[in-house]
Amino acid sequence: MSGRITAQSGKIAVVGDRELVLGYRLLGVEDAYIATKEDAQKVIMDLFNANDHGLIIASNDVRKALSSSARERLESSIIPLVVFMPPIDSEAAQEESLAILARRVLGVDLKVSA
Repeated sequence: MSGRITAQSGKIAVVGDRELVLGYRLLGVEDAYIATKEDAQKVIMDLFNANDHGLIIASNDVRKALSSSARERLESSIIPLVVFMPPIDSEAAQEESLAILARRVLGVDLKVSA
């Protein structure tokens, strides 16, 4: 059996700003990378193409730095699952993000009531 870890292993990677990355490192996530606008696409696509992770968490700033084709590829992926974290202070963005994630992964629409 190969020693290579596959995406089904449940390994997590995090890409984003310093605050997000440090938080996940404190939780024990070893594959956590601080990315700037200039290198965000390369960092996340390298992780995505390596096929070593089951989940990649990225900040919304990373999502904004991606080309439309890269964003589309990442958002349509299930293995690895790529989740973009909205800013902490944006409640509406969190609800929208959860609804999009549920539609993509579970195939159901969430109705968010005010």
